[in-house]
Amino acid sequence: MFRFSDVPLALMSTPRLQGERVFLRAPAADDWREWAELRAASRAYLTPWEPTWGEDALTRDAYRRRLRHYMQEWRAGEGYTFFIFRSNPRQLVGGISVSNVRRGVAQSANVGYWMGEAHAGQGLMTEALRAMLPFIFDEVRLNRLEAACLPTNDASRTVLRKVGFREEGIARHYLKINGKWHDHLLFGLLVGDYRTLYGR
Repeated sequence: MFRFSDVPLALMSTPRLQGERVFLRAPAADDWREWAELRAASRAYLTPWEPTWGEDALTRDAYRRRLRHYMQEWRAGEGYTFFIFRSNPRQLVGGISVSNVRRGVAQSANVGYWMGEAHAGQGLMTEALRAMLPFIFDEVRLNRLEAACLPTNDASRTVLRKVGFREEGIARHYLKINGKWHDHLLFGLLVGDYRTLYGR
């Protein structure tokens, strides 16, 4: 069972994580318009890789519900959602969510991410994931971070491998994407892998 004592005091406020060209921080109410415009412009690009969008997916009310959910997860130590911003010029480019945080004997979580179409293929997601790892392994103190992607998503597979994730197998009908159940490739990154790869 989760206890607040399991969460370091440093996590009671949301941090800003710095990469080379990007920084990560928790979503804020003022981000709605920029987020909605980026998602709308990238809809055709993102649709094959994501759950079906609701009719009100990009409205301010739906965004507010998202924010409440993110903060509830954060306060409970169950998940951590970040927006990714290009540092110069400052611009929202995507997002990363760490969800399903499991304590006890597991000490693991799942990571998912998305990138706006105009910013894809520039190495920004690789930088963002690397910038997040110290938070996950040093602050949240997890033992294992898991990711999954469709076998046809070559870009996502490449990003995960560059960051240090290892492909571990395939899960049948793992997630419902764009209205259909799909098999997914499973990847894992251990705290020991992180310390070896990044000299921590």
